[in-house]
Parts: sequence; structure tokens; C-alpha cells
Amino acid sequence: MNWQPVFLWSDALIFALLAAVLGLAVYIRGREHLVEPWRAVARRPMAMGAALVLAVFVLIGLADSLHYRERLPDGPDGTAQVSGEVLSAFDVLLGGLRTETEKTYSAPLAIRLYAMEFVERGGRQVRDYPRLQYGGAHLADDAALWADIVTRSAAGMLAGTALAAALVVLAGVWRARKRGITLKAWFRRAWRGECNYPARTLAVMLVAILATTGALVSLSQAYHVFGTDKVGQDVLYITLKSIRTGLLIGTLTTLVTLPIAVALGIAAGYFRGWVDDAIQYVYTVLNSIPGVLLIAAAVLMVQVVIEAHADAFDTAAARADVRLLALCLIMGVTSWTGLARLLRGETLKLSGLDYVDAARAFGVSHARIIGRHIFPNVF
Repeated sequence: MNWQPVFLWSDALIFALLAAVLGLAVYIRGREHLVEPWRAVARRPMAMGAALVLAVFVLIGLADSLHYRERLPDGPDGTAQVSGEVLSAFDVLLGGLRTETEKTYSAPLAIRLYAMEFVERGGRQVRDYPRLQYGGAHLADDAALWADIVTRSAAGMLAGTALAAALVVLAGVWRARKRGITLKAWFRRAWRGECNYPARTLAVMLVAILATTGALVSLSQAYHVFGTDKVGQDVLYITLKSIRTGLLIGTLTTLVTLPIAVALGIAAGYFRGWVDDAIQYVYTVLNSIPGVLLIAAAVLMVQVVIEAHADAFDTAAARADVRLLALCLIMGVTSWTGLARLLRGETLKLSGLDYVDAARAFGVSHARIIGRHIFPNVF
């Protein structure tokens, strides 16, 4: 192989979370009382449209979590060598967006730099906006810019729409065969909204997503669609690469926050007394500390660990990955207080209801009351 797989801690967490979600889906599928709420969600057009958009983000995040390092030619003594740069499968799909960097800032879809420089023209030096090295390099002059942009956008949108139409037809053939009706009859039912899911909304969203993707792909082959940043990197590339970071921060921070908030919030509202006082004291003190100080302290601690174990973090990607995980952890530890306060109030209300008092009178244990009555109602 001319590449070497790389496994980061965040990659393992992402795929472990994916496996847990798939296992939960299999568990729910065999229980009708758990399936019915999801069917109710699936009948909502807004929910399914958002789910389709989220699925696209998740696919990008998963593709960006398959990391590898390229192999270099063997050394003089025959030892295998690999590149120090860690890439992902998504970088391969993005093609030249990662490598086609300019000198500095440029505007979206521009063919010239944002700042004026001295350029040679007609044998003399003049101040002008120099042409970009990659953006619009195929154009002979500036006059053809917008015509080329419109042509490429239209071609990309047409290709994306055609792909979306093909997928909709394939889905229609599958559903029509499953229901034992003709394709025309299924399309009629879908257009009238007679299916048990919003087929029309899904089709419209699929067309919009693929048409937009087609236009972006077509334009990005010749231009910097969102321009370039201070060091000349393509902003569209940076934007797409940030999807994995956003998903990681959102999911891992939530996974750290929820158990702490649920456990402490319910305990404070149910047991009251000194337990309530102690928990309130903890989150009051935590709220009084600026979050940026805790984040800075965590980053400094992680830096010390990295320097002490340099062999375990031999690439820039590995060092950035452990810093990101530390950021998720400290954000989760510091952001549970608001939810815990809310759950404490809900638990105070629920613990005074008649059926909870009846359970206590019958000698039911605290753990069973919390598990059967309190937690499901605050869930």
C-alpha cells in the first residue's frame, strides 16, 4: 500500500458513537412502543427535511474521520518512510481545494487578489490587482468571468438535479414494488401527500442539496467559491473541514454534559436537604468561574502532557486531536449547570405528585422511583 492508516482518538469515539446509534436503532426496531414515537417524527416534513441535511453533514464527518499518511520513497538504507501530514478520505474527494493556495485574501469567485501589488505590464512596474494563480486561471481576460460562472453553475445544477431525479425514481420503483402498485400511482400518492412519510419534502430537499452540491463542485474546479483567507487557503475547503469539528464538539460535549446534569439535577430535586445544598453549591461555584479560564487551563495541561509524551503524539494532527478532545471535555464539564437547574425544578414538581407519594408509602426504593417515575417524565 502507498498509504498508512492513522487512528486518532476522536476517530475511535466517532465510530464508537455510530456503532452505538446503530445498535440502538436495532434495539428500538423490535419494540413497537419505541418505534411509534419515531414514526410520528418521520411524518413531519420539517423533521425529515432537517434529518436529510443532518445526514449529509454526518457523511462528510465520517469521510473526514478516515485518516491516513502517504508513503514516501524508501530511505537510502531501505527503511520505509511516511509523510508527516495526516490526510483523510474527504481530502481525496476534495481534490485540489486543499493544495491550490494563493498568496493571501481574495473575494468569492474572484480572479484577482484583494490587495494591490506592483506587477510588470508593458515593460514597466504598475500597481494593480494581480491575477490569482489558480482561481480563474483558465480565463484569458476579466470580461468572460461572469459568463463562465453562470455556465458552470447551470451545468453543475443540471447534473445535480438529474442525479436527484434518478435517485427519486429508483426510490419510487422500490416503494411501488414493495406496495404492489405502479410507479405512476406511487408518484401520484407521493405528490398528494398520501404516504406515511413526507415523500414530497424529501424529494424537494434532495433536489436542492444535490443541485447546490453540483454547482459548488463545478465552480470549485476553476474558482475559489468562497474566496481565500489570509494565508491563501480556500475558504470552501476550510468550511467543509470544519463540519467534523462541529459534529465532534456538539456530540461529545453533549455526551459529557447529559449524564452529569441528569444525575445531579434529579438527585438535588428528589433528595433535597443537604444533597440539594451541596449540588447547588457546586454549580454555583462552577458558574462563578469564567469558562475561558477553565478552557485555557485545560489546554495548558494538555500541552504539558503532549510534551511529556512526544512519541505518542508524533504528528500535528494527533496533537490537535487531543487538544480538541480536551476542549470537548472541559466544555461538557462546565456547561451542565443550566440543565441541572432545570431538571432540579422539574424533579421537585414531580416528586410531590400523588403516584410518587404512593410509591414511597408502599416502600418502593429510591432508585426504583427515580428510574420508573422521575427519569422517564423529565426525559
